[in-house]
Amino acid sequence: MLGRLPGTPLLHHSNVPIGHCMNQALLDKIESEQFRKEAADFAVGDTVRVHTKVVEGDKERIQIFSGVVIGRRGRGLNEMFTVRRISYGEGVERVFPMHSPRVEKVEVERKGSVRRAKLTYLRKRLGKGATLVKEKEGRTAVSTSAGTAEKNSAATLPTQQQG
Repeated sequence: MLGRLPGTPLLHHSNVPIGHCMNQALLDKIESEQFRKEAADFAVGDTVRVHTKVVEGDKERIQIFSGVVIGRRGRGLNEMFTVRRISYGEGVERVFPMHSPRVEKVEVERKGSVRRAKLTYLRKRLGKGATLVKEKEGRTAVSTSAGTAEKNSAATLPTQQQG
């Protein structure tokens, strides 16, 4: 019976105080208004460009931070993702809240194929090894279908008969 004061009425056949469910419904309603309208469709290992609003004095501008998504964590309004890039030979990581109004949009430059939920091992790598994440195999299916189309068109060409 956590968080229950003596004398607080309980819900029917449970150990949950009456006011708790109403508070949760109110919190859910407030949180639903804060969510981002368009869902960001990216995963760990993708190379993304994050457009953030930066306020300098009375001016506001968009700044782009591009890199590899090395992790996602949290659920709901607390969801965050970490982007890593190499800048002037130094690794730079930024953590962005998913539903922040400061994050204008997230563009996916390249889909990555990884087998981990967190890519913290990229921190130890140097040079190209720090940015190399295998691309998803979307192009091979297109190139093989184009190759078979060329073979089929070559097979259907009429042969000249000598006579």
